[in-house]
Amino acid sequence: MLVVDDDEVIRQLIAVNLSLEGFEVSTATDGQDCLERVHDVMPDVITLDVMMPYLDGWVTAERLRADEATSHIKVVLITARAQDDDKRRGMNIGVDAYLTKPFDPAELIQVVRDLAALARS
Repeated sequence: MLVVDDDEVIRQLIAVNLSLEGFEVSTATDGQDCLERVHDVMPDVITLDVMMPYLDGWVTAERLRADEATSHIKVVLITARAQDDDKRRGMNIGVDAYLTKPFDPAELIQVVRDLAALARS
């Protein structure tokens, strides 16, 4: 599990919730950090904020999908951007789920649990 968000509070909130559910969690502070860490971590699922400095979630997701080594990783976009166009853009990139902030931690856990199970099957 790799949690990517430039907001430390959100990043830790997601990481703690997932850790409490038994997931092994690593974190990254932005898209560039994610792309640098993903090959070492090779997570089943990545939660990815959209609006981040250096490399946003859109570009990060596109690069994850374009890389044969990471294209299979399940990606959950978590963002305050709730417009239909934003959701369509995420789905066109090939993300597996799209949650809007503020998100329900129970919903996030269920989405990650379901995607992790799919990744392992």
